[in-house]
Amino acid sequence: METITAKAANEILNDLIAINNDRITGYEKALKETQGTDADLKALFTDMIAESHQFRNALGNEVQAAGGTMETGSTTSGKIYRAWMDVKAVFTGHDRHTVLANCEAGEDATQKAYKSALEQQGLPAFIHELISQQQITLKRAHDKIKALRDQAK
Repeated sequence: METITAKAANEILNDLIAINNDRITGYEKALKETQGTDADLKALFTDMIAESHQFRNALGNEVQAAGGTMETGSTTSGKIYRAWMDVKAVFTGHDRHTVLANCEAGEDATQKAYKSALEQQGLPAFIHELISQQQITLKRAHDKIKALRDQAK
């Protein structure tokens, strides 16, 4: 199998960086929506923000090592997702279940992006491994959010 160009690999990595930027923004918003009685969620969301900063930086290091420029913005779909989250919050309030349901939707989008990246043919093995390890960690985060959402019904 032929390895893709550094430029193509950087595009994939920058897409994942943008997804992590969206995730950071989404959890920052979730922190603001979280009630004072939900200290467990505040701690969890803070951890997830730190996790995405770490993932974004690891991906950015690879982009820069290949001579590229690290993405600083967010995805278009991420902006749409955040706008949808704002509208939904107006109508449904800021209760625990709603906040967690919105976070789960964001985690679903993150999983989809990572799955798509891993399906790209010709990624260098070390980049594929980096993305794969991040996806495993993000899947655990998704499952935790989903379980908390189910408990909040």
